[in-house]
Amino acid sequence: MYYGFDIGGTKIALGVFDSTRRLQWEKRVPTPHTSYGAFLDAVCELVAEADQRFGVKGSVGIGIPGMPETEDGTLYAANVPAASGKPLRADLSARLDRDVRLDNDANCFALSEAWDDEFTQYPLVMGLILGTGVGGGLVLNGKPITGQSYITGEFGHMRLPVDALTLMGFDFPLRRCGCGQMGCIENYLSGRGFAWLYQHYYDQSLQAPEIIALWEQGDERAHAHVERYLDLLAVCLGNILTIVDPDLLVIGGGLSNFTAITTQLAEKTAAPSPPCCPRAAH
Repeated sequence: MYYGFDIGGTKIALGVFDSTRRLQWEKRVPTPHTSYGAFLDAVCELVAEADQRFGVKGSVGIGIPGMPETEDGTLYAANVPAASGKPLRADLSARLDRDVRLDNDANCFALSEAWDDEFTQYPLVMGLILGTGVGGGLVLNGKPITGQSYITGEFGHMRLPVDALTLMGFDFPLRRCGCGQMGCIENYLSGRGFAWLYQHYYDQSLQAPEIIALWEQGDERAHAHVERYLDLLAVCLGNILTIVDPDLLVIGGGLSNFTAITTQLAEKTAAPSPPCCPRAAH
């Protein structure tokens, strides 16, 4: 059996797959934010539960934001602070008594879509994750492009382009990102950024699902907010597409469930848009 983990800033999700890649069981728990010990416990407890349920010692693979393993074996993940700066793969391998594979979550997402029978005809596949953060991955002819520092496709840590500031106003606040830079686009385009933009303009603190619910009810303020968010996303995405020029764009993450993104984004994006396929997050 194969144990696939999707770890992000909000949840640790486990999917158990058989040899034919069919999902047999899944479970998720909240991501511990401060304690590395609690983080390790959460992963190990899910593995132990799966081992007991299926009576096997399954193989473990993990997708996680950021740089999954540097030369000294350290994970750097701004959106998973409990594990950032820690030798996560080595520690989990020791506790679980098995080899643990670790990779960037957006790379895993893009690779899984590129290998999907529906998309194998596309040579260059770009995956874009709009979740707790903003991530990206590129797959060329079935193989991920990672780069020397393993940050290829980390679009969330590009800074706001000039045309975005023209759109939002040059007095628009440049927020400090978890990576240390100012004005990274994930501060505005992620699920948390979506909520922050609403609070910035309307001085009301709501989570993304609450704002989307208001949008679905026809709330004028929510509709204006979504238009502004989509305009900003389109400007930033247009710049990315101009550089990458993929054959296929696949969007994942929590905001991929929001229909306005997939129905309106293409017409707002100035750059030539490839086929775009949303993948609903679960």
